[in-house]
Amino acid sequence: MNNSNLPPVVLVDGVRTPFRRSGTDYMDAVSYDLARSALKALLSRTGVDPANVDRVIMGTVAQNVSTSNVARDAALAAGFPNTVAAHTVTQACISANQAITSGIEAIQTGNADIVIAGGTEVLSDVPIGFKKEVRKKFFETRKYKSPLDYRKFLQGLKPKDLAPVAPAIAEFSTGESMGQSADKLAAMFGVSREQSDEYALRSQQNAAKATADGKLTDIAPTALAPKFKLLDEDNTIRESNMEKMASLKPVFSKPFGTVTAGNASPLTDGASATLIMREDVALANGYT
Repeated sequence: MNNSNLPPVVLVDGVRTPFRRSGTDYMDAVSYDLARSALKALLSRTGVDPANVDRVIMGTVAQNVSTSNVARDAALAAGFPNTVAAHTVTQACISANQAITSGIEAIQTGNADIVIAGGTEVLSDVPIGFKKEVRKKFFETRKYKSPLDYRKFLQGLKPKDLAPVAPAIAEFSTGESMGQSADKLAAMFGVSREQSDEYALRSQQNAAKATADGKLTDIAPTALAPKFKLLDEDNTIRESNMEKMASLKPVFSKPFGTVTAGNASPLTDGASATLIMREDVALANGYT
């Protein structure tokens, strides 16, 4: 495809909530809460009129069934009028990247001038389900006429059937997690364990230095109900060294994999939002 005739698209600005380890400060939140917070922060930071935004797109992986179109729900809560289209995309760990790509494509094809795109994830709130046998029983309860009919619910079920089932963050057709895929890719491209550790350590050190130097200006201080504790930095940065990194065992493909608890990203909660525009529209509105 020849892209020479497509209009230039620019990134105007972006914000994110602090990234916090799952199971810590966002335990009481759902992905909707963080998405709303990121969207509101972006509106405040850029001054863009939400009514002038053509589309809001958010990426997510572990969807909360009550807010399955989290982009729409969060956009309404952040102050966007209901005339602004909003949809959610999912493509594993690059879901937010896909949201941004979809926004760029909408602008280049003339379907939008201004798009807000980002991602949201609360792995502290992965949806817990039940086995198919129990789900079928719940469906049958819609036909129950009296309280006594609920005695039928347990008929045919075993105690183990009632145990909750936590979802695996894995690809459905292969059953592989991202960690397993990373081990395969490392082997295919000849990326050694030492190279993986060196890269991860450098990333952690750079993140720590950027935090100490106040360079992570994209972080919007965030306080969520019910505690409203103000968070203004990440808590995902590790202190380590090559000796400690080398001592860790592979997590996914034992014993020869390269992905460990030291060079893999932690399970993380957070949300982000970017403002992207057709270049001439951005310049006409005074954005640099």
